Amino acid sequence: MGTQSPSERWEVEIRALQEELHRMRTEQREMAAAIQDLVTTFRMLAAHLGIAAEPYVRKDGAAAGPDIPGFG
Repeated sequence: MGTQSPSERWEVEIRALQEELHRMRTEQREMAAAIQDLVTTFRMLAAHLGIAAEPYVRKDGAAAGPDIPGFG
């Protein structure tokens, strides 16, 4: 170990960080898919229970911005 130059040690560290970043991105994609499954299930349950008959729809003239999910 003591024979590595500083640049070699940095390259090893950078490779390790790249692998960790790749692993984290994979986990993020898996979590996003799981959350989407939960949202779909929740919407189906809400419709089945009569809590929500229609998805939320923004009214005309509403302030611009990202759409907010919810129930009408």
